[in-house]
Amino acid sequence: MKYPVFKDLIIFENEDYIVVNKPPFLATLEDRTPNTTNLLKIARQYSPDLQACHRLDKDTSGCLVFAKNPEAYRHMSMQFEHRQVYKVYHAVVWGTFNFEDQLVSKAILPNAKGVAKLTPQGKPAETYFTTLENYSRHTLVECMPVTGRLHQIRVHLASLKAPIVGDELYGGENLYLSSLKRKFNLKNDTEEQPLIKRFALHAHTIGFNLMNDEPIKIEAPYPKDFAVLLKQLKAQ
Repeated sequence: MKYPVFKDLIIFENEDYIVVNKPPFLATLEDRTPNTTNLLKIARQYSPDLQACHRLDKDTSGCLVFAKNPEAYRHMSMQFEHRQVYKVYHAVVWGTFNFEDQLVSKAILPNAKGVAKLTPQGKPAETYFTTLENYSRHTLVECMPVTGRLHQIRVHLASLKAPIVGDELYGGENLYLSSLKRKFNLKNDTEEQPLIKRFALHAHTIGFNLMNDEPIKIEAPYPKDFAVLLKQLKAQ
């Protein structure tokens, strides 16, 4: 895998924080895959003292905040702890839905293998869902998590019978161009690849208070794979 240049990922920077548009397929911190890098390692080549203020799943793209100094890191940690960070994700799900600020409040418990399940024995988890756009068999959904549990958005959407495209772990099948285009011809001896090779989840917006308590909101543009997926769905 060709690793990105950190500077090219930056969508906001001041003396305390850097917000990047994290590419998919790159872990935020160390993961169990040998001989791979992670975003924090790449970030520290740009500025050695950077700390990741939160994390995104490896396959999730979008807004990720780094702190440049311990005070900024603490300031951000407090905002996460008190649920003052504004987070908006966009997901493409299977099925057509008209969610209007629909709240899912279902407790989540991760197992030893890092798979989350809904159970009253888990920790409380809340997410709001709103439909942004309907396609013939899919929906672009805005997801606003109140809490930050493992795989929260993915599990909550699955509980609404709206699994994310490509999220096979939680019931979301892959999407192929051949299922959208009637006259789709695949070259001989080639296997068709999914339209998006990960689950279709993007951390679109993050909002928080800077060190002087000035509020800021930052949006991350869709990465290429997510944009292509939406373009094909709109062409239906």
